[in-house]
Amino acid sequence: MCGVKTLPESPDAFKEATWEDVRPFYEELASRPLHAGNVEEWLADWSRFESLLSEASALASFDYSCDTADPARESAQLRFGTQISPKAQEQRVRLQERLLKLGYVRAGLETTIERFRNQMQIFNEANVPLSAELSRLTTSWSKVIGAMTVEWEGVEKTPAQLLPYLESTDRSVRERAFKLRAKPYVQQRTAIADIFDMMYDLRQQTARNAGFDNFRDYAHQEKNRFAYTPSDCMRFHEAVETAVLPAVDRILDRRRRAMKVDRLRPWDTSVDPLGRAALEPFANIDTFVSRAGSIFGHVDAEFRNYFETMVDAKLLDLENRKGKAPGAYSQTLSFRKQPLIFMNAVGVDDDVRTLLHESGHAFHSFEASRLPILFQRHPGSEMAEVASMSMELLAAPFIGEDSGGYYNDDEQRRSCVEHLEGIVMFFPHCASVDAFQHWIYLDKAGRDRDARDARWLELRSRFEGNGVDWSGLDRERTARWYQQPHFFSSPFYYIEYGIAQLGALQVWRNSLKDPKEAVRNYRAALALGATQPLPELFRAAGARLIFDSAGMSELIGVVEEEIAKLG
Repeated sequence: MCGVKTLPESPDAFKEATWEDVRPFYEELASRPLHAGNVEEWLADWSRFESLLSEASALASFDYSCDTADPARESAQLRFGTQISPKAQEQRVRLQERLLKLGYVRAGLETTIERFRNQMQIFNEANVPLSAELSRLTTSWSKVIGAMTVEWEGVEKTPAQLLPYLESTDRSVRERAFKLRAKPYVQQRTAIADIFDMMYDLRQQTARNAGFDNFRDYAHQEKNRFAYTPSDCMRFHEAVETAVLPAVDRILDRRRRAMKVDRLRPWDTSVDPLGRAALEPFANIDTFVSRAGSIFGHVDAEFRNYFETMVDAKLLDLENRKGKAPGAYSQTLSFRKQPLIFMNAVGVDDDVRTLLHESGHAFHSFEASRLPILFQRHPGSEMAEVASMSMELLAAPFIGEDSGGYYNDDEQRRSCVEHLEGIVMFFPHCASVDAFQHWIYLDKAGRDRDARDARWLELRSRFEGNGVDWSGLDRERTARWYQQPHFFSSPFYYIEYGIAQLGALQVWRNSLKDPKEAVRNYRAALALGATQPLPELFRAAGARLIFDSAGMSELIGVVEEEIAKLG
């Protein structure tokens, strides 16, 4: 790096950094003479610096996610989230403006320049302290959720550790586990709602500062959603009602008849409908990891290499325990060009899909990291989720013992049917989550916690139909939105899952005809990173963007046909 400030060789140099340690690197990039002759060198230096800083921040976040009760990890997370990251974003806009004023563009940078221009348009320095406060609130929320425990037969457990009991063949056990899992969220409702109210105020103010009437419109532009609009999201909601709900009703009715019950209750939706014991894919994390490598190798030999690279580098934290933050994610360590995976495995079938899903993100990171400039690598959440959801489907044929996986033939069929049925059942959840966020930030009643809870119940009734009897369970049903991390840590990050699931189903449909060609196209699309617009990335993967009921119906039909074949 030219200039007075030499870049360190490792992200470790920023591990204990304050903003005053980071700021000079931005200052050097902002003051260095910039012209057509040195712009590529300048971009490369900026990319290298951001990679170092990003990796240090990612590791601090990962460490805190793994133990939210550790004060030192909390302090590091807050230092990056409240002191460094908001001010760094302000400096990035400053550097983006330099590049735009130069008028420089070349093949492979077009989408990057478009994003830079968009981020400049919505930036307002008054939002820097608001972003810091939002990060602080997210940390507080993680701490509340991470500390939740319940007592189950005299043993302290996290809410996630009750999930296996929802697959018990004893209906009374399932009911008890279902209600107990919701209980801490009901009990902590005031604390969680207090945090959300503060987040709501800060987000709406952020939008107003940027010149928007509401946070919904701001969030859509801030996420660089150039290929679709909020109106398209509304079309998606309506298409789910038209194209998916009938299939949901068919799945639930089959389940009800198989279970020989008059009505399904919410604790009846995870258990095997034929009364077979719950699938137990692994007894320990070592087995979980070792068999995953074999599965990935059957999809593509390079995927196994990628996964084993993460294992060797100790970049996996998979087992649920007290103090861990909820959820699962994959995060890229941009400097070393390797991803990590965080999740909360408890030994159930869903853990297999979660690991396949997060590994899809990780493989995307490996493929796109070959691109020279950091800003070219991440295409946005829609395509990122195509990577993860496609991997769930592409790997499904290999989760059996014949491929070194977890299940015998019958168990594999069960898992695949549950997966495909789960995909159909997911769309109503996706639509309700997205519709809820639209309402929260467009309607003034979104600031009222009681109104929010009431609206959530209305939307669940709209999108979930009548296949499950929720009578007498309003508190537990309301608690579901308090369990959804995206509302708190990643607002408006959810419709991407629905858009991407439709893309992934197209990749999978292609694989049913020619698996090798489908995987080749999939890898080629991932390797493009962010160098093409979203529709082109979908096209490279063999898919298209879908918001209409006709396109949705066609794919749901393919899923139902496959379910029928599997029995």
